Amino acid sequence: MLKDITIGQYFPGDSFIHRLDPRMKIVLTFAYIVMLFMASNPLGLGIGILFLVFAYGISKIPPRMILKSLKPVVPIILFTSALNMLFIDGDNLLFQWGIITITLQGITTAIVMSVRIICLIAGTSLMTYTTSPIALTDGIERLCSPLKRFKLPVHELAMMMTIALRFIPTLIEETDKIMSAQKARGADLESGGLMQRAKALIPILIPLFVSAFRRADELALAMECRCYRGGEGRTRMKQLKIVPRDIYCAVFVGLCLAGVVCINLFAPEILPMR
Repeated sequence: MLKDITIGQYFPGDSFIHRLDPRMKIVLTFAYIVMLFMASNPLGLGIGILFLVFAYGISKIPPRMILKSLKPVVPIILFTSALNMLFIDGDNLLFQWGIITITLQGITTAIVMSVRIICLIAGTSLMTYTTSPIALTDGIERLCSPLKRFKLPVHELAMMMTIALRFIPTLIEETDKIMSAQKARGADLESGGLMQRAKALIPILIPLFVSAFRRADELALAMECRCYRGGEGRTRMKQLKIVPRDIYCAVFVGLCLAGVVCINLFAPEILPMR
């Protein structure tokens, strides 16, 4: 399961999505999230699904990576679907047993929420798949640069966010190695009750914290040896520039978002989801 977590990983490439400005990718990712939650019927949600399929197609990210990014959230999706099916009231009763009632509206809501969560995870994962940590740091810093007027350490905050995102795969790999080492020594991590499993995690958490602090200390020492002093007077090898392809992509996403708004306004009666 740990190897299936792909959050924070970057896959080098030269696709259209890879060559977009990181600032534009961050803004368009937020626009896509808004698009998903604005959709009030299956037609609007279908636009978000088609947009995601098209984006992954031109980014040339293998489909198996989408499945890997979704595996860790499958329990959350199932739990959310069960809650919606059991606690959403409706007129079309399909099944009833005691206090358990399942309606057509509950099933519809469960399907919609599951699709939204899947699209949300896959859409945000696409940004990290196609954006290097350095480009992501520059994009966040440039977008938040107006906050410097309020004396906020924008560069330091962007650097911390990117380092945390970058170290997720490293810590996952380290956790997997520690678990394999403990199992080789005879540790039982899967049997027993909840308290026993919690106690079995102690031999994993202690060396993991030690390794994380050691890596953080080594990273800080390496940055000091390179005379790193934050964003003040810092130059960049690659300057961020908005080019025509970024504008075309923004217009396309804007049209998709406008399409969802128009469907909500002029066709709300078509298979409503609420």
